[in-house]
Amino acid sequence: MKEANMSLPVSMGSLLQAALEEDAAHRDDGLCVVGIFGKSNMQSGPPKESLINTLADKHIFSLFGVPEDDGGTADSHIQAFYNQESRVLYLLLSSVSDSRQLLRACQSLSAGIGHSDAHDFWKGLDRQHCLHLLYMFSVCHVLLLVHPNQTFDVSYDRLFRALDALRQKVLPLIRAAIKDCPVSKEWKVNCRPCPPRLLFVFQMNGSLKVSANGSESGNPDKPKKHSPRRRLQHALEDQIYRIFRKSRVLTNQSSNCLFTVPANQAFVYVIPTVEEDPVGALLGQLRSSCILCEQDSTPSVSGPRRYQQMRRSVRQPGFGGDSCGMSMGGQPVDCSLKEFLWQHVELVLTKKGFDDSVGRNPQPSHFELPTYSKWIQVASRLHQVLISNTEEETAELATKVQGQLKVLEGFLDADTKFSENRCQKALPLAHSAYQSNLPHNYTTTVHKNQLAQALRVYSQHARGVAFQRYALQLHEDCYKFWSNGHQLCEERSLTDQHCVHKFHLLPQPGEKPDMDRNPPILNHNSRGRSTSSCNCGRKQAPREDPFDIQAANYDFYQMLDEKCCGKLERIDFPVFQPSTPDPAPASNQPAQRVPCEASASGEAERLKETTTAQSHTPGDTSLSLALSLGQSTDSLGPYADGDGTETQVQQKRPSLVDRQPSTVEYLPGMMHSGCPKGLLPKFSSWSLVKLGPAKSYNCHTGLEQPGFLPGSSFLLPWDLVIRSRSEEDAGLTEPLDGNTSSWPAPNKTLVGKRGSTGGLGRSRRRDDMARVFVGFEYEDSRGRRFISCGPDKIVKVLGPGGAKDPATRVLNTDMPLYIPSPSQGRGLKPHFAQLARLYIVVPDAPLEVTLNPQVQPGPLPCPVFHPEQTDLVLPPDGLWVLRFPYSFSTERGPCYPPKENQPLNNYKVLRGILKATTANPPPQ
Repeated sequence: MKEANMSLPVSMGSLLQAALEEDAAHRDDGLCVVGIFGKSNMQSGPPKESLINTLADKHIFSLFGVPEDDGGTADSHIQAFYNQESRVLYLLLSSVSDSRQLLRACQSLSAGIGHSDAHDFWKGLDRQHCLHLLYMFSVCHVLLLVHPNQTFDVSYDRLFRALDALRQKVLPLIRAAIKDCPVSKEWKVNCRPCPPRLLFVFQMNGSLKVSANGSESGNPDKPKKHSPRRRLQHALEDQIYRIFRKSRVLTNQSSNCLFTVPANQAFVYVIPTVEEDPVGALLGQLRSSCILCEQDSTPSVSGPRRYQQMRRSVRQPGFGGDSCGMSMGGQPVDCSLKEFLWQHVELVLTKKGFDDSVGRNPQPSHFELPTYSKWIQVASRLHQVLISNTEEETAELATKVQGQLKVLEGFLDADTKFSENRCQKALPLAHSAYQSNLPHNYTTTVHKNQLAQALRVYSQHARGVAFQRYALQLHEDCYKFWSNGHQLCEERSLTDQHCVHKFHLLPQPGEKPDMDRNPPILNHNSRGRSTSSCNCGRKQAPREDPFDIQAANYDFYQMLDEKCCGKLERIDFPVFQPSTPDPAPASNQPAQRVPCEASASGEAERLKETTTAQSHTPGDTSLSLALSLGQSTDSLGPYADGDGTETQVQQKRPSLVDRQPSTVEYLPGMMHSGCPKGLLPKFSSWSLVKLGPAKSYNCHTGLEQPGFLPGSSFLLPWDLVIRSRSEEDAGLTEPLDGNTSSWPAPNKTLVGKRGSTGGLGRSRRRDDMARVFVGFEYEDSRGRRFISCGPDKIVKVLGPGGAKDPATRVLNTDMPLYIPSPSQGRGLKPHFAQLARLYIVVPDAPLEVTLNPQVQPGPLPCPVFHPEQTDLVLPPDGLWVLRFPYSFSTERGPCYPPKENQPLNNYKVLRGILKATTANPPPQ
């Protein structure tokens, strides 16, 4: 190898990849590999790099700044320096145990990293350190463990036991990697040139000091047999050997051990502290050199052989294993670090090897001194398998080696082991907390509440880095317990009651329920039953709590139609008529209009119309015909007169029936203000039937139907003024919608167009007055029914004569959709009665009664629901019944009834549900 190539250290990967040439004179010489590892701190003192400078007598490693080969990362790496003169290859391991690498690792951690992620990061660096150490124990003859103080770190015992266990696991893989290398069979079997000898180098931190003459403070006339540093070295050797023997890191047979220590040679060296007085230190070295030169008559030998000269000059039987000399006072002279190491290197270079086995029958260990080229081949294959993993040939072996790293967790990851034990003990307690007071089947809400309670119990006992992993396991265990036969059906009925069955599937059309299937095939059932009346109200029947809008608003009433009101005259609302065999529901993209905006715009338009109508007085002759008709202009139909200018005063809102409805797509929900136009549902949720002629209602007896509370089945009278042809122009009509402008207030006189005044009964004929009866019927879940005469009042008729309250109050206000039932149960939960029907008795008179129901079943942005046909004119002489929907639903979901703490005024039927106009017959 060229000298220029050895002037600076190189990384291990660069050394193995470089095609370096050796000198012919040293090409066949053996190579001794010395590895250096250990810890360093931030205190003043020689770092590990300075040891190689001392051993090689060259300035190789820079003690200041970052080496060029170091990429600035916290990963472990090995640097190499080959001293061709002494035939020694130095390998220096830098890892997270060094202060500089530790600082880089801390800088690489992000600020928001979690505890578990940080623990994984540090343990990853520890695994890298172990793999690099295993590599060095597999390719080195001698290893130096450097420690920054004079106290042995007992954590090395656990580290070496972990390395020994890992080595035993990966030995078959390493054998497969080096089976083709040109080395001896013993090397291939044991996967190393020899059992490496481990030496320990400690640095004195200043707590022990040696005086200038080498003796302790005290009486200088009685020097000790050994210096304090020598005695410290002996004590450390005894301590280290005893610890490793107790833990069986060292055994009698050295070939079975991870490393060996010499039995008759020093293996601990303590580096003395740096003298604080540099002048005194130089004088002391000069004085010791002069004394040595005066005593020694033989020529001085420098370099590695100095310790042999010292041993020949002073031969004492008690210190045959010590490499030291004697001073003038009879105290041995401490050797240098290079002399300490070189006595072991000489055994390698002279091919004597290490004989470190002890016991009665010590077995000799194998030893091989390779050439540089052979060592490079073996080291390269091991580097690929254990560290780099860049070649495809060894990729499989390297992957298997990574899989064996789990053996390190039991030795090095005590925190994780403790955390796992704590978390494993906390899991049964958490499971018990989850399963306490649980019904057999329960919903997602109950599952989440119980899981939160289980997590609270778990967090009280679990600790450490495994907390999150076992918390996820607790989540999975609780979910498995819930989904394994304990999951309740999550479907809620239209009255906001969940299904009582466990998780099940709905039967397909024509399929029968099957309880034995897993999951079972069942229909939804909330075990809720109520009593409802049919479309006309003459028959009551119990009903199940509905889960879909068709069962709530259509199927139940169709079933009762066959028994009661199927033959009655009715007005059918338009529904979807398919033209294809497989119609599809309409997409909800056009329905993305905000319902609150639609409702607000409809409310504003309605208020504007009402204001226009209320501003009219019957005696004002300056208004045109269209203005005098008010808000009934758009509902006159063929009876409306006037040209286009008049109709522009109040534009007619386009109705759904004005357009041709779609025959391909149907509306999946109900008709409301936010649904797209031109679509119809497959069935109507409303019903309008005729019970009979107007005379079928007796105002003295009320409605003779079941379920009504006593005295609450009477309809409210609505008196309307009808003008005859003889008094006014032919065809003149007046708005009679119940407003104050349509009929005079009590005790007030009506001013006619001729300026005459008079009472209602004297100036008009008997047919000038028409009476319409109106009744808003409410029904609760128990089937109890009553007519309301106001938002907060129930009709109570105790004597003959019928109801006295006029219908104008209920027609001019927003009627509530839900009111508290007058007969509450014993429970704390209140019972609500829902608006079920509207009764209208239309007399046989020249009168047009227009029906336009609009229901808002919830607070904004709930839309306004209406039938499929709006502004419907009721034929005269009939008792008509409008049945409201039982439930309301849009494409996005149902509108649930109010809860106990929700205000009922948000659920209402908008005013203006009925409009009345006079329509005289054409002239004779």
